[in-house]
Amino acid sequence: MANPWATLGIDLHLEPAGTSGLRRGLTDALRDAVRTGRLAPGTRLPSSRSLAADLGIARNTVAEAYADLVAEGWLTARQGSGTRVAERPVVPPAATAPPRRTPGRPEYSLVPGTPDLAAFPRAEWLKAARRALAAAPLDALGYGDPRGRPELRTALAGYLARARGVRAHPGTILITAGFSHALRVIGAVLRARGARPVAVESYGLDVHRDLLRDAGLATPALPYGELGTDTGALDDEGAVLLTPAHQFPMGTALHPDRRTAVVEWARRTGALVLEDDYDGEFRYDRQPVGALQGLDPDRVVHLGTTSKSLAPGLRLGWMVLPPSLMEEAVAAKGRSDTVGVLDQLTLAEFLTCGAYDRHVRSARLRYRRRRDALAAAVAESAPGVRVTGIAAGLHAVLRLPPGTEQAVVQAANWQGLALHGLSFHRHPHAVAEPVDALVVGYGTPPDSAWAGALEALCRVLP
Repeated sequence: MANPWATLGIDLHLEPAGTSGLRRGLTDALRDAVRTGRLAPGTRLPSSRSLAADLGIARNTVAEAYADLVAEGWLTARQGSGTRVAERPVVPPAATAPPRRTPGRPEYSLVPGTPDLAAFPRAEWLKAARRALAAAPLDALGYGDPRGRPELRTALAGYLARARGVRAHPGTILITAGFSHALRVIGAVLRARGARPVAVESYGLDVHRDLLRDAGLATPALPYGELGTDTGALDDEGAVLLTPAHQFPMGTALHPDRRTAVVEWARRTGALVLEDDYDGEFRYDRQPVGALQGLDPDRVVHLGTTSKSLAPGLRLGWMVLPPSLMEEAVAAKGRSDTVGVLDQLTLAEFLTCGAYDRHVRSARLRYRRRRDALAAAVAESAPGVRVTGIAAGLHAVLRLPPGTEQAVVQAANWQGLALHGLSFHRHPHAVAEPVDALVVGYGTPPDSAWAGALEALCRVLP
């Protein structure tokens, strides 16, 4: 006969403990579960027969424990309704008390690196998820191809070719759980190939440098000047990590001569160029800068994500790899797919149905308005501050008078505004003239907080 408690689809987890016997241990465990609220008032308990079978003890032991707790008022037992937790106030454990608000916690954030999460297209994403799940073949729910679902790789190949000038086909795309995951994979490949240094830009994200160093790779800095990162300084490195379409955080595009120079260097030395195309969809006052990968798909690894266009929490990214690297990258990633298949299928549907393009166009207009508001507000409140790097992307660089960066960042903290100075993104061994500036992520606040964040920023500018 089937267990009647199991038919309810509910299990009761108990761990009878103590040295005074099973009955006492079970009674204590049940009493504790009720006292702490783990068993809510009104909860129906399994029959003595079912619980005894689950715990591997005698039915009489359970019946006696129930009777003890009914007598104490913790449980109630009525003919026809079984044994239930009595209605009584529950005192939660102290550890569940809400944490106190941290003094000085930022009220606003202009830290770069995140889009407006409140603008995530939930309704359209949900529609795409439903369609994708309804059409998903049975094998999609298995362990999967380590390269990622073919539906997503096919959709990305078409989109990247059309929108970013990437030369790709589904067989050269590897799906990853975001950019950091991709960098770990390619770092492992480079390490296996001989652990030559990977050159990086003088300004960038420390987390990316850390990931490469964790793979055992040195990360020397390239010089940075008016024309952007100096790729002519590359020598015997095994690879270089660049943000050529929109240098992070300086906001410039890599000069055409330097784009050509880095590709020629890679061909001459057999090295790789790692292209971080983190926000290529967002441009305002310039023609789109095509992907560097289009110049030489055999020497450039193109890396992209949905972190800026949709949301970083999706953990969806990709690498467009030279064919010669695919086998090594798959081995470094693992034998089975490590990215949620339903999210992959949803993004594939989101791309192919046109929802992604519609969202990007809408977001581009919204962020452009914010950028214009930022530039106008700074010009009015702080004429001595120059706004740069705003032709594209989701952040701006505000050039400050010499020696004022740290004071402005501290003042912002007092105003409840989270803000990064340019020095926060400077390589410890940067080959670049120190500059006092702020890196302002104008895409970060939700619409409801944008005006307040902008006002707080203007109050602290010199």
